[in-house]
Amino acid sequence: MGFTIQDMMIASEERYRMKYLAGKNGWANSISWVHLIEDTMIIRNFWGKELAVTTGLGFPTEEAYMELARYLVKHHAAGLIVNVGNYIEELPDGLLAYCEENDLPLLTVPWEIHLSDMIKDFSIRIFAQGSTDEEVANALIAAVEQPDNQDAYRKKLLPHFDVDGTFQAMLIASEGLDSMDTVDRRRLSYRLQLYLEQITHNGSFFYYNSFFVLVVNAIKPELLIELGEGMLRRARKRMPDRALYVGIGSQVTDIGNLSASYRRAEAAARMAMRTKTPLLQFEKMGLYRLLYSCTDTGLLEQMKAESLSVLEEHDRRHHSNYVEVLRCYLEFDGSIQAMAQSMFTHRNTVIYRMNNIKKLLGTELATPAERLPYQIAFYIRELF
Repeated sequence: MGFTIQDMMIASEERYRMKYLAGKNGWANSISWVHLIEDTMIIRNFWGKELAVTTGLGFPTEEAYMELARYLVKHHAAGLIVNVGNYIEELPDGLLAYCEENDLPLLTVPWEIHLSDMIKDFSIRIFAQGSTDEEVANALIAAVEQPDNQDAYRKKLLPHFDVDGTFQAMLIASEGLDSMDTVDRRRLSYRLQLYLEQITHNGSFFYYNSFFVLVVNAIKPELLIELGEGMLRRARKRMPDRALYVGIGSQVTDIGNLSASYRRAEAAARMAMRTKTPLLQFEKMGLYRLLYSCTDTGLLEQMKAESLSVLEEHDRRHHSNYVEVLRCYLEFDGSIQAMAQSMFTHRNTVIYRMNNIKKLLGTELATPAERLPYQIAFYIRELF
């Protein structure tokens, strides 16, 4: 997940005498680049995940610091380092409280530290970790696309993951990702990575096949659900105009089975987007697990047409509602009384219409086996 605030602290706590003051929930924020800033103008060009460093020269008052923090949160920065000891001795309590509330890591280094050396150090580490992340993402994609060709990915992933352990995929969907400009999609990717708290190097985040993908290793399924829900909460707060949908696949053991978790997460993500459900687990999809996992959409259309096309044609010609009557019949397990109440129709009218439907279909719909094809057909209707 890139060079993170946590990585930076491990490398810098002693070397640069760095202290972590606030924004503890941003511990796993990955850093895309480091900028030395003394005003807020440059922040408007942030893509996301940038780490801001300041001496405080351009922020002489508490309100100026608050404005800086608000800009950084608005533009999805990874964190803020303040070089204390000359222009500022102590950071105001209001700034600490704001950073804590908005999960913006706030750190300090003493005036004696040479910022140019520190920034150069971090930049090299960011570049190196970025190259590693790209290699890891490509290997995970190979595991999804070619699960039987373990030579293509297993050795490459061995230094980074417990390849014999558990893996689970989470996919994030949103309208228009494919048609999005590459720059805008990367910007969105950076923002989503900031919203995924508590994931550092036991996970990999990348864009693949119209979805943002998070693959996690050795993480409990309930924690992955919490991560997805937390990401959605932060996205609704910070990006209210963009709807996101999350699909979570099954947890599998061994990297060779990652493909199964990915395919199931994809099915859940597609259903979540179709039904406007923010987060959906594959295990909670019921019969839709089979239908959304079927890649032969032509077969699904054929099965639906075989069961319902006669009634659909009758409804078109006669302006009737036989398809809806049949759906209600199946929903209420053939109870005429319940159907009449639900449809606000006299029971004799319901009986008359059901008799006509049975004649058109050539079945009495008397047994579960006779009803099953029509129940599946209505499930398929929900897919398209």
